[in-house]
Amino acid sequence: MPTLTTPAPDTTAAPLRIGPHTVAPPVVLAPMAGITNAPFRTLCREFSGGKGLFVSEMITTRALVERNEKTMQLIHFDATETPRSIQLYGVDPVTVGKAVRMIAEEDLADHIDLNFGCPVPKVTRKGGGSALPYKRHLLRAIVREAVTGAGDLPVTMKMRKGLDDDHLTYLDAGRIAVEEGVTAIALHGRTTAQHYGGTADWDAIARLKEHVPEIPVLGNGDIWSAEDALRMVRETGCDGVVVGRGCLGRPWLFADLVAAFEGRTDSFVRPTLREVADVMVRHATLLGEWIGDEARGVIDFRKHVAWYLKGFAVGSEMRKRLAITSSLEALRAGLDELDLDQPWPTGADGPRGRTSGNNRVVLPDGWLKDPYDCAGIGEDAELDTSGG
Repeated sequence: MPTLTTPAPDTTAAPLRIGPHTVAPPVVLAPMAGITNAPFRTLCREFSGGKGLFVSEMITTRALVERNEKTMQLIHFDATETPRSIQLYGVDPVTVGKAVRMIAEEDLADHIDLNFGCPVPKVTRKGGGSALPYKRHLLRAIVREAVTGAGDLPVTMKMRKGLDDDHLTYLDAGRIAVEEGVTAIALHGRTTAQHYGGTADWDAIARLKEHVPEIPVLGNGDIWSAEDALRMVRETGCDGVVVGRGCLGRPWLFADLVAAFEGRTDSFVRPTLREVADVMVRHATLLGEWIGDEARGVIDFRKHVAWYLKGFAVGSEMRKRLAITSSLEALRAGLDELDLDQPWPTGADGPRGRTSGNNRVVLPDGWLKDPYDCAGIGEDAELDTSGG
């Protein structure tokens, strides 16, 4: 793929330590439901040259303990993935503990990340995801069970600032994490109410770093380019970055991130549409191989089409046609009808993915009455499926 020469960046981040694992450069693929499955992680890892940390999509602890068929597929790692990183979601300390011990005892992963950042209603209405840190005692109980059950496996956690601007929790949650033995914390600089709208609050990342100097703090939110990642590290003092929506339809962003942190000036990827099309076909092929059915793989790939084609001159009818294909042959044939010599579009490095904000936060009844009482939360609040 063609590259763009840029001035030598100011790299300030040292390698990241996650337990026994060194992540250099300190770049992490954010867990994204329905996105960061094994095929997408493979693409990102190939572009990065195997550097960085690539986390699975969210795995619910109840589904894992019950050995749900879909969940067991989602925790499958390619033989080349190391360290193997699983993100867990749970609201019941007992179930979380069982899931973590299962991972440790059966050697299912090398690193466990706890999800306290998901803002979607189906999760928060159960008291999970970004709703959970409001209940300080419950958060502590879950983290304690996870760290205890993990044994030698490092446990990290990802969270948001809080429910909304009137119910911020990230500093209390950070202190609880340190006290209970969490290895590192990632903070998305938005509240639950913001979802993915507005602008990420990088100042909050800086405040968390000052508040918990004992462990690494990773920043997440509004990293659309390698330059953004370097700027976040410079401005907040964080120890690394977590990249989510910025790599949608652009797995080669991880090549840019590695180049930037390593100070290389000639390795930023700017693919032509022909090269993007080749990646699209490979992505769909990997999904079919992973699922075990070509048509289902191509159907699952449909959600990625608009992200890959962002900014390119592709008519609306062709976009619709490509988004309803159900075979690799049809996908390749449609792409071959495009002007594949188009260069990388100006502005295509910008925001992508969901942008909705100012959402009503859906919580269990009475959730806000007491930030410490967690009565009524148990196994019945656990989701029984994983992923998107």
